[in-house]
Amino acid sequence: MKKIPFLHIILFILTLFSTLFVGAMQTGADLLKDPGQIYRGLPFALSLMIILLTHELSHYFASKRHGVKATLPYFIPAPTIIGTFGAFIKMKSPIVTRKALIDIGASGPIAGFVVSVAASAIGLRVSEVVPVAQTKGALNLGDSILFSLLSNAVIGVTPADADILLNPIAFAGWIGLFVTSINLIPVGQLDGGHIAYAFLGEKHTGLSFILVLMMSLLGFFLWEGWVVWAVLLLVLGLRHPPVIYWENALDGRRKLTGWIAFLIFIITFIPVPFRII
Repeated sequence: MKKIPFLHIILFILTLFSTLFVGAMQTGADLLKDPGQIYRGLPFALSLMIILLTHELSHYFASKRHGVKATLPYFIPAPTIIGTFGAFIKMKSPIVTRKALIDIGASGPIAGFVVSVAASAIGLRVSEVVPVAQTKGALNLGDSILFSLLSNAVIGVTPADADILLNPIAFAGWIGLFVTSINLIPVGQLDGGHIAYAFLGEKHTGLSFILVLMMSLLGFFLWEGWVVWAVLLLVLGLRHPPVIYWENALDGRRKLTGWIAFLIFIITFIPVPFRII
């Protein structure tokens, strides 16, 4: 008889409430005066939780297909502007082939990417175009190549003196795309690191070092947060554990999947994710 995963369930519920709280605050609800207004956070909270759950469950089921022991997703509630630090699963046994590395590493970002694009498109349809003066002092979100194309396709070209006030669903989609790009950075044991190691082997460590150095430079010249990420990745380690059966070559489908993941990284990467207008 399987044990009920109480910790996973509790963390999921806590994260749902923390994202609900943040989502309601984004709409202007005063939850101290009227806690019942928390329902206004549902569009943001449900969109973000579905994106994160899709990403992590895709990893989980890909791990199961390859006989890799993995936990259910751990969600992390947090007092941040999005109400969470995301979610993760823990691998409890080694990944033994390069094919498994590609499948497990790419499944989460690709699945999360698809749901994030859908949320972004749906949310942009009901977002507002407002004068730039109206957003003075607000947090400005950077545009990736993809989000800029989506905005132009759904809303149209925004005038120079105007900006898009994102609907909560679009904001959740933007976060999902940003999380996708972060996970696909080909460093260490990030999802992108799994994919890069499957292609490059031990050369992946050198690539990781170069990319962390580039992130540090981006942090000094563009957005300070990249320095934090660079330090975090150094702490977590740039080396990737070896696979047991390296000689099992990648097939055409896995190579295509790897290149698709790399393309997704390019079109979702945001050099300056956040800034105050």
